[in-house]
Amino acid sequence: MSLHGYSLPRSPRGEANLVPPPPWHYVGDFLVIDYWADPEAVAAVLPEGLEPHPDGAGRCAALFVDWQSCTSGGEELVDPARSQYKEFFLVVNAQLDGEDVTTCPFIWVDQDFALARGWIQGFPKKLGDIWITRDFGLPSAAAPGLAPGSRFGGTASARGRRLAEGRITLTGESDSGAQHNDAPLVNTRFFPRLAAGRHDDPAVHELVRAKSYDRSISTVWEGDAELELFAAPGEEHTLLTPTRVGKGYRFTFAYSIDDLESVADFTASAATGASS
Repeated sequence: MSLHGYSLPRSPRGEANLVPPPPWHYVGDFLVIDYWADPEAVAAVLPEGLEPHPDGAGRCAALFVDWQSCTSGGEELVDPARSQYKEFFLVVNAQLDGEDVTTCPFIWVDQDFALARGWIQGFPKKLGDIWITRDFGLPSAAAPGLAPGSRFGGTASARGRRLAEGRITLTGESDSGAQHNDAPLVNTRFFPRLAAGRHDDPAVHELVRAKSYDRSISTVWEGDAELELFAAPGEEHTLLTPTRVGKGYRFTFAYSIDDLESVADFTASAATGASS
């Protein structure tokens, strides 16, 4: 009997895999904070193939997201433990062949299926605990609402250590939307080998550009923002500690994914170099 499944674990019926096959459909409530970090630190976290942004400003963004996702059948939506998760991540601005792009050097997520799905897409996800203020669309003392003066917050921690706190006080609807995470997203898919003598020869090492479709976005609200990053053992995200914080944004965004563009394959380059 053969085994089936898009990802591990593969099984006789193909139902046990942690990540089911695409397409994957997403919708999420976002808190985004535009900020700036030390330009040298931003350059230091760029993966192979990307160049520092020529403005030299060290543009970054911090994102707290409350997600819901599913496959085309939508069965996960009535089994919410398989569809809901939260994330915190940082992106930095860079360039690829003269084009403005962003890349994600640090990200934490609170569900295993989202972690594994992220690795498939090139996100360097780690497990963490993320909490985000929710708005339920009703006037209530327990919901901030979307109005000037409304306050939203997000926190992230991992292994019992606080990693980040962000807060946004809305001032009104935004004409521009978030700026520092607007450019196309380019990440690195990287899977190492365990074979002795090949630990520095990854099985997969490629630069990939995210692709999506059926994108839609709500009205974007903006406001004053605060952001703090906290040091923790085994973490390096504080390399991107803010030197200046810009505006914050709150919105809902949806899209679908069933494809990924390979921009550069460093595995193939390494293999060619080794054989020459």
